[in-house]
Amino acid sequence: MAWSIADVARMSGVTSRTLRHYDEIGLLPPARTGSNGHRYYDEAGLLRLQQILLMRELGVGLREIRAALDSPADRVTVLREHHRRLLAERDRLDTLSRTVERTIAELEEDKDDNGMIKINRPENLFEGFEPADSHDYDAEVRERWPAAWEESRQAVGAMTDADKEQWQREVTAQLIRLADLMATGAPAAHPAVQAEMETHYQGICRFWTPNAESYNGLGQTYAEDPRMRANYDKIAPGLADYQRAAMAVYAEERLS
Repeated sequence: MAWSIADVARMSGVTSRTLRHYDEIGLLPPARTGSNGHRYYDEAGLLRLQQILLMRELGVGLREIRAALDSPADRVTVLREHHRRLLAERDRLDTLSRTVERTIAELEEDKDDNGMIKINRPENLFEGFEPADSHDYDAEVRERWPAAWEESRQAVGAMTDADKEQWQREVTAQLIRLADLMATGAPAAHPAVQAEMETHYQGICRFWTPNAESYNGLGQTYAEDPRMRANYDKIAPGLADYQRAAMAVYAEERLS
């Protein structure tokens, strides 16, 4: 049995344009191409697409996905590893859900005598979050700037758990400050916003050193990647677009 590219796009949610791109780079060739140029996929192709999407969900880059799928490793073994990682991600999301529930309870119930919000254990606000500047754009950096990705990987590998926790708190605190500036209506070029971008850029430079193009690209990733955008929306809706605009100004004025 064969399915047209339109059928596969409808079933998987992957656009026809992306499927054609996967064909062009040798990641997902169709089972056959008709005389009219239309692509058709068989069951093996659908299974391969499922594995591609699983690995994309796990943050794996396209080059690494192709290498993994073209390896002689047993397919069931590979799927078991994907399943293990998905279960770990489920556990992380469960923790994140409990964090939000706990915060809601504190915001609704725990107030001091003056009616001000009182946070009993502030460290609980951040349980389950991943550093916004590590895992979420790792695949994007790995695909577009492999040398920078390797530099970043080595730097992260040298960090202790305490270092990572401190880094996570710093990133979250900066996002909150940026959200506050957005709420005041400060434009992306405002000196206070650009001061935050300087802090952000220097934080990135702990792991790799973006130029104007790659820093702009990173800002676009924040706004366009659905998972990253969702993380920003947890702080404030529209924050990803606001930071992208601020990063574009910083790249133009400081890195060009």
